[in-house]
Amino acid sequence: MWWLYLIIGIVIVIILLVIMGLYNGLVGARNKVKNGWAQIDVQLKRRIDLVPNLVETVKGYASHEKTVFTDITEARSNLMNADSVKKAEDANNQLTEAIKSLFAVAENYPDLKASQNFQDLQMQLSETEDKIAYSRQFYNDTVLMYNNKCQMFPSNLIASLFHFNEADFFEANESDKATPSVKF
Repeated sequence: MWWLYLIIGIVIVIILLVIMGLYNGLVGARNKVKNGWAQIDVQLKRRIDLVPNLVETVKGYASHEKTVFTDITEARSNLMNADSVKKAEDANNQLTEAIKSLFAVAENYPDLKASQNFQDLQMQLSETEDKIAYSRQFYNDTVLMYNNKCQMFPSNLIASLFHFNEADFFEANESDKATPSVKF
């Protein structure tokens, strides 16, 4: 009879170890999602810090382009105050569109385009955009892994029991998805 208690004890220990492993895997995946978002946040903040310098440089040449500067200031403020992935995604898209408008304005001023300060800022912004794209890709890969764990058996049982909620993806702006037209 003692061997029956031993077998039951071993089965209970194995079940507890499996539950602990699944729980710890979910916690690790959730923390990777948080880390991935923090990496995006760092790059977005860097971008936010670069934008005022870029705006001031362009203002010196194109002071009558007030709507562009207003749009950038508003978009930057929205991004700084975003408190969710969806709000940050929307604000990021708004800022991207405003920066495109700023560069369109800059095209009309040859002296501005030749300015070393403007070129340096443009290069830093381009590097930051690349880092944002990489961070967004890393974040979305991490979210995919985490969401899979939340949805797949048997970890979905632990996820629902301990209230692990799926994370949101950081999606591209609709205009970024459009195929650019190339004309020669």
